[in-house]
Amino acid sequence: MRVSSNAAAAAGALVLALTATASPAAAAEVHGLPGETMSLLWALPFAGILLSIATGPLLYPHFWEHHYGKITAVWSALVVVPMALSFGTEATTVAVLHTVLLEYMSFIILLFALFTISGGILVAGNIHGTPAMNAVLLVIGACLASVVGTTGASMIMIRPMIRANDNRPLNAHVVVFFIFLVSNIGGSLTPLGDPPLFVGFLRGVDFFWTTANLWAQTLIVGALVLTAFVVIDIVLHLREEGMPKIKDPTPDTKVRLRGLANIPLLAGVIAAILMSAVWKPGTAFTFEGVEVELQNLVRDGIIVALALISLYVTKKEYRRANGFNWGPILEVAKLFAGIFICIIPVIAILRAGAEGALAPLVALVTGPDGGPNDFAYFWMTGLLSSFLDNAPTYLVFFELAGGDPETLMTTLGTTLAAISAGAVFMGANTYIGNAPNFMVYAIARQQGVRMPSFFGYMLWSGAVLIPVFIIVSMIAFR
Repeated sequence: MRVSSNAAAAAGALVLALTATASPAAAAEVHGLPGETMSLLWALPFAGILLSIATGPLLYPHFWEHHYGKITAVWSALVVVPMALSFGTEATTVAVLHTVLLEYMSFIILLFALFTISGGILVAGNIHGTPAMNAVLLVIGACLASVVGTTGASMIMIRPMIRANDNRPLNAHVVVFFIFLVSNIGGSLTPLGDPPLFVGFLRGVDFFWTTANLWAQTLIVGALVLTAFVVIDIVLHLREEGMPKIKDPTPDTKVRLRGLANIPLLAGVIAAILMSAVWKPGTAFTFEGVEVELQNLVRDGIIVALALISLYVTKKEYRRANGFNWGPILEVAKLFAGIFICIIPVIAILRAGAEGALAPLVALVTGPDGGPNDFAYFWMTGLLSSFLDNAPTYLVFFELAGGDPETLMTTLGTTLAAISAGAVFMGANTYIGNAPNFMVYAIARQQGVRMPSFFGYMLWSGAVLIPVFIIVSMIAFR
């Protein structure tokens, strides 16, 4: 990618501004990043990369498609270079390696495995998309989302859902509610379900904590959204009876599940994650000052092996029928590498709490008694997750609430529930709130579905989801 002189000058100015805001001596004393003395300028690369991700696919899609990796690398460099100049190479190396080895690698390995294994499961055949059948398919997809992830469930279920409704003149709403329920809300019960919850798991949240603490909120939100879908689908289905009939391009045939060998492989992924949470041998390997525990290495190795086995045992025709390719996971890997690096100084500032530059944000989510305001945590996490990626947004508010998993799972359990629910549920508010949203949108358009525009989709989410979120927040987080 060619960079103009103006862009280079701007990047240089940002580097100089960042390096001028911190003292190397302070960093040497604490052997880390002094969040108390870091200004909000350190958050600019994080804001920049998220803004690029939000606007790139929509405003300049061709350029973004060919250069998103380079754009991500530039934003990452605008963090790493100033940190090295301000705090020294040792502190910077430790901070970056800590993030990459202990968080990013496990995060992307899990997404890679779920993407690969679920891509080998083919739902073949076709059924007729009546309101009742569509509701059943949405429930199945939503339940599947907490087992194989929202990305995996979306890739498995979206094509059967489109085929079931491809003879209906009014079918865009089916895909919209699919994004609501399968690509987002359904993934709220386990760390496998949605990226922000797995980030929480990597930070120490128990595997089944979300299952035990979010099931009621998920049931309320899911039931209300599904009810809204059934009512709308019945009304539109009745309206279609007076319209010209469309010949079904894929007549009804018996539904068959192909690639069954991948199901025990998915079970193996779950078992590997549970193993790493239970088995604590007390052995760790130190690399450049960063300790990597043995159970996490074993877990990640098993998960990678299961993904490779899936590639070997699954027939290529099944993956072709699913439209499987490596593009989406490569994009996620590159973008999240930049996100995880750019968020490093933001986390340092947040750890400083009321003494840091983000003290106003701390005050916003703090109640009059000094404790956390769960209602504010739910809405702040959710609204930002609507337009930014929900995984880093979750991490920001996780740290804002103290960052201690033991405290957040017990004393501040409702606060962690509010953060988790906001990040997962409200990722459905826009096409860019969660990675599967835009993937489903693109597939639906390719299949001939007349999907609403970016703002048209927000009209749907505003009319259906926001009232539901108001109800659940009044019930659970007041």
